[in-house]
Amino acid sequence: MTARLECMGLLVACRSMRLCLLVLCLLPHFGWAVSYNKGDPVILYVNKVGPYHNPQETYHYYTLPVCRPKEVRHKSLSLGEVLDGDRMAESLYKIRFKENSERQTLCQLSLSEKEVDLLREAVEELYYFEFVLDDIPIWGFVGYMEESGFLPHSHKVGLWTHLDFNIEYNGDSVIFANVSVKDVKPVPLEEGGVGHSAGGSLSVTHTYSVRWFESTLPHSRRAERLRDYSFFPKTLEIHWLSIINSLVLVVLLLGFVIIILMRVLKNDFARYNVEEDGACDDLDQGDNGWKIIHTDVFRFPPCKSLLCAVLGVGAQFLTLATGIIVLALLGMFNVHRHGSINSAAIVLYALTSCVSGYCSCSFYTQIQGHRWVWNIILTSALFSPLFLTWSVVNSVHWWSGSTQALPATTVLLLLGAWLLVGFPLTVIGGIVGKNKAGNFQAPCRTRNIPRQIPQQPWYKHTAVHMAIGGFLPFSAISVELYYIFATVWGREHYTLYGILLCVFAILLSVGACISVALTYFLLSGEDYRWWWRSILSTGSTGIFIFVYSLFYYHNRSNMSGLVQSVEFFGYSLLTAFVFSLMLGTVSFWASLAFIRYIYRSLKMD
Repeated sequence: MTARLECMGLLVACRSMRLCLLVLCLLPHFGWAVSYNKGDPVILYVNKVGPYHNPQETYHYYTLPVCRPKEVRHKSLSLGEVLDGDRMAESLYKIRFKENSERQTLCQLSLSEKEVDLLREAVEELYYFEFVLDDIPIWGFVGYMEESGFLPHSHKVGLWTHLDFNIEYNGDSVIFANVSVKDVKPVPLEEGGVGHSAGGSLSVTHTYSVRWFESTLPHSRRAERLRDYSFFPKTLEIHWLSIINSLVLVVLLLGFVIIILMRVLKNDFARYNVEEDGACDDLDQGDNGWKIIHTDVFRFPPCKSLLCAVLGVGAQFLTLATGIIVLALLGMFNVHRHGSINSAAIVLYALTSCVSGYCSCSFYTQIQGHRWVWNIILTSALFSPLFLTWSVVNSVHWWSGSTQALPATTVLLLLGAWLLVGFPLTVIGGIVGKNKAGNFQAPCRTRNIPRQIPQQPWYKHTAVHMAIGGFLPFSAISVELYYIFATVWGREHYTLYGILLCVFAILLSVGACISVALTYFLLSGEDYRWWWRSILSTGSTGIFIFVYSLFYYHNRSNMSGLVQSVEFFGYSLLTAFVFSLMLGTVSFWASLAFIRYIYRSLKMD
């Protein structure tokens, strides 16, 4: 049976690699600069619209009553662009390279009363649009709203029907583009406004102008120009001071823990490693701390398969997070590569599935687990929270008609990537881990009969350890967490990946040190149930992250509505789950290494 399963795992490896190549082909196009000659057409794609304060609530631009071609032709998109909610389609705008044009008529529309109401509602909800020209996003508001006075109250709503496109070029390539409505009057949409007929309909004429400006910025640096553009508010500044402050606090904390712990251990070693006759017998008579449980400390925990699955998936997410940060440092993600980070995350998640299978099954075999097939299935089943969260969020987007709802073809592609790449690589990693697993390295033998655990004081209970172990790592990343939330749930472009790598390393270091300290306090009370406690202690950081997400939603953002709220809380809960797995894994291995060290340093009879 084992040999047959191993052969099956090797056979699916080739199929997995084929699908990996297919998914890699769907990564964003990292092409060179597109060259234009004077007069060449430059295609402007319309993309999406949505409420300004709800970044993830977006709809196709043509869902609004605007100028549209008779036959809508969509641009071929990468996997990351689809995941990012992009739905680019060709527009009626005629733009030619380095040729200015003034007051060109785009189309004339006769809007019904229902269409006017739809536009009025969009303007009142601060809808913005996104166009794309030569991979450069262009943003602007659909209309204009003004609230003034109390008595009498004035409420003015207008539609922008003229857009000025300002495009910068250098040589034969496009550098930057934006849109403005300066010196343009909006068409009023309130009832009784100019242009309204008796039935509530409205006739409008959409026009546009194109102006070209020469730039000295080379194409290789055009991302800097877009980064400095200020359609969305700029709140992400160089925050070295805050990071240095956090770093100093973390260094002091780690130094305090390490120094105190080493001094305590030194005294323990001096007291326990006595060579007088009968010393070991005396140690068994009183409250002698962690040495007295040396025959129980390596007793294997309950739910071994689940514990190993958690460690395996945690190791996978650690590898995934490290890979994404490294790719970011290499410059793979920038503002012109739409959805590149989404594509990278999907591919890396599929490819790192072998890490979860290997770590889980290898350690499961070491601690004398025999149902390794079930362990591999359980490891793969921890993928289910991701799938369930996405299913709920995607269903809400589909119900609302948002572009964030994935098409059926993309859903099938992602499902195929997991079935034909992720799961087979998990199986292959599990088989390799099982075959290469050695014996569990325990410095002490374990008795057949477990020792009775004395009554523990309140400050050594699991909830207290979780509160301490979760709060300290969270405090180390609390500053950076705001900037990450402002990027994911706001309008910012995160570029400080070097700082992010430092904070990530600080987070893991603090989690490991706090886990070691809490494990020592647990063992000093003659409680040898450290296996699950070490995972829960710093894994509870995820709870603090989710609580912070609640604070951010209510106090740091203007998000509202069912669609945005479901996505925010769904993925915030998923983020907390991932952080719990990662930090729980680091915490466990740090505690295991510490326990092996202190018991190896004892002189046992």
